[in-house]
Amino acid sequence: MIEYLLDTNIASDIARHPLGPVAQRLARVGEHRVGISIIAAAELRFGVERLRSSRLIDQVETILALITILPMEVGCDGFYARIRSDLERKGTPIGANDMLIAAHALSLDATLVTDNVREFDRVEGLRVENWLR
Repeated sequence: MIEYLLDTNIASDIARHPLGPVAQRLARVGEHRVGISIIAAAELRFGVERLRSSRLIDQVETILALITILPMEVGCDGFYARIRSDLERKGTPIGANDMLIAAHALSLDATLVTDNVREFDRVEGLRVENWLR
């Protein structure tokens, strides 16, 4: 069962710092308890493709081979609709991909691991942790 969903910036930190604090925490928690949304995986792959760094591309592919990439399933759409409606009503929107990632975490009842706590804290009911701090 997936308990933690990694945001793009956390997976990126593992690629850049394979022995850093996030990688160490991942090892303690166990890869079997951690996943990454297909949305975050796509963002991660886009980022390294744009940089054209073969070293980073290889590291990202290694990470994505270890961590389960989760597809979005029926049910995420309802969470997305609620999140977007709530944030727009409050006048505190977040990025489109971030809303999808948050909806994915909520649909899995998983804790989102991100360095962007300030933005994701706006999503009601979303559990958030920062493994960098």
